[in-house]
Amino acid sequence: MSGSNHHTYKLTEIVGSSPDGIEDAINNAIERMGKTIHNLRWFEVVETRGHIDGGKVAHWQVTLKVGFTLDD
Repeated sequence: MSGSNHHTYKLTEIVGSSPDGIEDAINNAIERMGKTIHNLRWFEVVETRGHIDGGKVAHWQVTLKVGFTLDD
């Protein structure tokens, strides 16, 4: 099929963390992963956890599935 746009994706899990919230934990994970893996395309949050200290949320931890395309 000449001109078709087929992609093969690799899927991996990564865990991001932050004391500043879920979004920051996600951004930390994606930014760090992007330093060693390129062609990142999408992510899915599969688990969210937190640490409680003194009756307050002290730290967020988010597990992501991240998809990226393989090099041709």
